Amino acid sequence: MKLRTAALLLLTTATPGVRYFRYDRAVFNIPAQPGQTCVTLDPEVFAQSGPGLASLRLYQGSDIHPYAISTAATLQSSPQAITPLNLGLRNGSVVFDAAMPAGPYSDLDLSINAHDFIATVYVTGSQTQSGPTTSLGSYNIFDFTRQKLGRSTILHLPPSDFRYLHFRISGPLHPQDVIRLTASRQPAGAPQYVTVAATPEVAQQGRDSVITFAIPPNVPIDRIRFSIGPNPINFSRQVSIGVSSSLPSAQNQNTSTPITTYGNILRLHTTQNGRRIDEEDLTIPASWSASSFTSRSGTHWTVTVHNQDDPPLDIRAVSLQMIARDLCFDAAPNAIYTLYYGDSTLSPPRYDYATLFALNKGAARAALGPELLNPLYTPRPDARPFTEKHPMLLWIALLAAILILGIIALRSAQRLRQP
Repeated sequence: MKLRTAALLLLTTATPGVRYFRYDRAVFNIPAQPGQTCVTLDPEVFAQSGPGLASLRLYQGSDIHPYAISTAATLQSSPQAITPLNLGLRNGSVVFDAAMPAGPYSDLDLSINAHDFIATVYVTGSQTQSGPTTSLGSYNIFDFTRQKLGRSTILHLPPSDFRYLHFRISGPLHPQDVIRLTASRQPAGAPQYVTVAATPEVAQQGRDSVITFAIPPNVPIDRIRFSIGPNPINFSRQVSIGVSSSLPSAQNQNTSTPITTYGNILRLHTTQNGRRIDEEDLTIPASWSASSFTSRSGTHWTVTVHNQDDPPLDIRAVSLQMIARDLCFDAAPNAIYTLYYGDSTLSPPRYDYATLFALNKGAARAALGPELLNPLYTPRPDARPFTEKHPMLLWIALLAAILILGIIALRSAQRLRQP
């Protein structure tokens, strides 16, 4: 155990060296003026850099240059549950207030304990519970379970930071139907996505439409996006997503237990009870555990659209996407920068630059060249102890010692038996 620990310590304390990186990428379009510069990392960098981009290093000439990893938009925080205040009836409408979390927010999800309804929600905001209000619009919510057209209780508010929101619901709902609402902090900017894998190939298995993907190791997936033909105009379909850490095959039955989650894709353009409904959501966020589910052997994704008794959807394409991650650094004018990666012995770097990093909205944009094999690449010398390199010799020595001790014990027993 001590020998194994020592070997692991040697591995984790390895220092970078250009000749030990398997891959390199040139960084182009360095600005002529000094300043913060960012370049978007593609899936190939994640696949070959190890978990958490452990082996990724930026070099300026022959020297390591510090950098920070920034998402194109700050990932949303976990939704916060909010209990309605002053919930009741007023002039036949359900009314309540809500104390909102600090910071900007937009989409709100109402938890409604009712089915087969359509209602309109009027929202106003104020900085104090009884202060002057500002209208934030009206929103139709619905549940068309009986018509098999799904459900939507999300209010797409404009980005807001009011301390209090005030709600009035016009429709066939009662105060006891309103359970709670949830809100997430609004990202600092609209997320930009990079497509990791896309395919138009859809297999029909009974009534289900099945799409499969093989994703390289260590590549994050943040959402699934569907491209659906114009017909049918209205639909709501449940989607199940299974992720496992290895590809099932006849030769390899030792696949991992898949992580499975569910989502829904919806398109609805109709008028119900005089209310116009225009709702379309053809993406499923991977904000569940599989968003960080990566494997050194890659992952196998199975996306299944459950059509039930309806005809299959006209699925034109399905893509797995990741939120864009940028590598940002302070660039010297017209300097030569190169990304190196592909040394499995390295741990993620820690730079003061990353700890103190603040993204400059006016940061220059650079570009990555193609992934190339490093012409200087040399396999890193095996730093493991001799016993780790040759474990069989340890067993042979142990068996030899046991054999010698056994011979000695046998001869000693024979001498004791002699008169």
